[in-house]
Amino acid sequence: MSRFVTENRILDREECLPRADLAALQLERLRAVVERVAQVPFYRDAFALRGVSAKSLHGLDDVRRLPFTTKEDLRRHAPLGFLTVPRDKLARIHGSSGTTGRPTFVAYSPADLQLWANLCARFLVAGGLRPEHTAQVAFGYGLFTGGFGLHYGIERVGATVVPAASGNTRRQIELMQDLGSEVLICTPSYALTIAETARELGIDPRTLPLKFAHFGGEPWTEAMRAQIEAELDILAFNNYGLSEVIGPGVSGECAARAGMHLQEDHFLVECLDPDSLEPVPEGEPGELVVTALTKEAMPLLRYRTRDIARIWREPCACGRTTARMSRVTGRTDDMLIIRGVNVYPSQIEEALLRVEGTTPHYLIEVDRPDIRDELTIRVEVLPELMSDRMDQMQKLRERIGREVLTVTGIRAAVELAAPRTLERFAGKAKRVNDKRRLSD
Repeated sequence: MSRFVTENRILDREECLPRADLAALQLERLRAVVERVAQVPFYRDAFALRGVSAKSLHGLDDVRRLPFTTKEDLRRHAPLGFLTVPRDKLARIHGSSGTTGRPTFVAYSPADLQLWANLCARFLVAGGLRPEHTAQVAFGYGLFTGGFGLHYGIERVGATVVPAASGNTRRQIELMQDLGSEVLICTPSYALTIAETARELGIDPRTLPLKFAHFGGEPWTEAMRAQIEAELDILAFNNYGLSEVIGPGVSGECAARAGMHLQEDHFLVECLDPDSLEPVPEGEPGELVVTALTKEAMPLLRYRTRDIARIWREPCACGRTTARMSRVTGRTDDMLIIRGVNVYPSQIEEALLRVEGTTPHYLIEVDRPDIRDELTIRVEVLPELMSDRMDQMQKLRERIGREVLTVTGIRAAVELAAPRTLERFAGKAKRVNDKRRLSD
């Protein structure tokens, strides 16, 4: 990757292209990928039905003439019905985490692995990683793309990798202390588990050698970022990606931390109304739909991520010209409809963290014992706020209930849980138990 340095920021040339040049590059790559995937039966049939070919694409708006691809399509053509290279040309196969159903598989050629490492290196560098750093990867190493993607991105930067993998939190802390890990790679909820475990061991988590962290794998809020930074005395950076497209590397934050820069020279990203599938106004929330422009083995067109976020193109202070996206605020398929109101788990997390004394460890339970939905939120509180006095506990429950009502418009029953009584997750945290589905 050709890089140049300006004002102590390391940038790829493609990250700073004038918007017109970037659009021309995207169109060139869009035509090339449409030509390449025309051999895939799913796309070949869809192109024939729509009268679409690479030559018929005259502008980026023509992407709307192309078919959508969904996780259901991948399952129907499982395991690898979207390949565009022979099986003997594959270098690796990964799979989605399966949190919303049966895992789907994705394939990588050797060139794809190089691309993936470069994309991860970009956002890691944007978030401060340098060759002299030691980075500890506390993601799982397996079919899940997070561990490997970040691992090779760190190596691409030239930094030292500690492949700690997920779990065994006490060992994670020992590794940080023994090896001087300055950078933490994991889910945001696991970072709080690390801080919590350190305190249980009599270690002030702020004395760990960590300087900053790159988090992904689950939605999180600004309030949660503030808490993590305060507890670990670090700077926390957000990144976004998904297995079906390539894994982590679709976007990531720069030092300004004012949205995640989309890697637009490699991905064409739309933001659509999930019902009408029409573009939303710039800056408004919508479903992200991603076309992989440069992936070789298994590029997908207009993949419906189900992730809700905002996109805007205002210039960034860092010098990058790429569009930015907000953090993911929810998913169209994990959105809860409670008494006719749309509620996302991230909204409830936001409400909880507004109340002093609560923690980001919580469980949302939805039930329908008769004809009415009931929402219950179980949340851990800090040890010093646990009390035998019923009036104090009742006041805390009422404060939480008011904040949940303010943020979501829904009244919820609140149950206070003692510290360390809710399940911890080394990977993606499971926040919702929707009991209504048991009778479907």
